[in-house]
Amino acid sequence: MVEKRSHRRVPLGAEISCRRSDGSTFTAQGKDISIGGMFVEASKSVTFGEELSIEVRLPRTKQAIMLPSIVRWLGPGGFGVQFGLLGARETHAISELYRG
Repeated sequence: MVEKRSHRRVPLGAEISCRRSDGSTFTAQGKDISIGGMFVEASKSVTFGEELSIEVRLPRTKQAIMLPSIVRWLGPGGFGVQFGLLGARETHAISELYRG
């Protein structure tokens, strides 16, 4: 299999809150993350192309950040999202995870 990711992912293991476009929310586990996206372990089903706002508190941050996301991959036990336009604060928080 050819790796198509542009950014290296790092393990996360954080509880996240996913908000759907209709305003409903569900909790899940963010398993790994990069500047480009995240793998989400969830029991709730989503659809390919569905837009979600993901709220997560990353290690070394004082408050949660919101990550605009779109579902790009569906698999057993979870799904992958691609992040939309991230602000400087969100980009910095994710980049800090690469530093160990």
